Amino acid sequence: MGKIMRLDKFLSDSTDMSRKDIKQLIRKKAVTVNGDIAIKPETQVSENDAVTVNGQAVLYKRFVYLILNKPAGYVSATEDKKYPIVTELVPEEYRHFDVFPAGRLDIDTEGLLILTNDGEFVHDITSPKKNVYKRYFARLDKPAEEADKAVFGGGMEFKDFTAKPARLEICDDAHEAFVEIAEGKFHQVKRMFERVGKTVVYLKRVSIGGLGLPDSLKLGEVKEIEYDELLNKIYG
Repeated sequence: MGKIMRLDKFLSDSTDMSRKDIKQLIRKKAVTVNGDIAIKPETQVSENDAVTVNGQAVLYKRFVYLILNKPAGYVSATEDKKYPIVTELVPEEYRHFDVFPAGRLDIDTEGLLILTNDGEFVHDITSPKKNVYKRYFARLDKPAEEADKAVFGGGMEFKDFTAKPARLEICDDAHEAFVEIAEGKFHQVKRMFERVGKTVVYLKRVSIGGLGLPDSLKLGEVKEIEYDELLNKIYG
């Protein structure tokens, strides 16, 4: 049967129309439910009912999940007085969902960021208890060393938190490395490299769990992903 709700809520959740716009369309007999003309905004419908507006089908959608290839220079927030914010990159068609970032990336860090309006999902994906590892590509001022792997793998004590064991993979060019962490605290990857005497000069998140940043997604671009596919890729 699906979740039951008012027709005007069905349409306001699924489109960028205001309640006032919806009432006017219903008054003009431009809305149908299962083939019948709707006459009241409070008409009870389910999320599985066939609803049309001006002959166009409207599928119920309360939550949306977006993958952003975040550029440097943007803050992972919904408002900031000084810097541009990642939600400014969201296309107009998704603006009415009022999405927010699932976790954060530092202002100078690029790469994979999930934007959604599903608070429960954000809580799950950002909780260290879930052990969802995030993978980053880092470029360093000094070459990484084999001994650094043991330091990362042993976990690290910081003033504000204790980092779980991390995975460090050194590239052929030892100035480049991949690191996987289970948290995502402020400047965490940079602070971990500082602990072994290196400075991160470039940082990019390339995956969250099994969800990788699509090669075709350019910096600043956004792509919608379905919830089931998102979960399957992250938790695999």
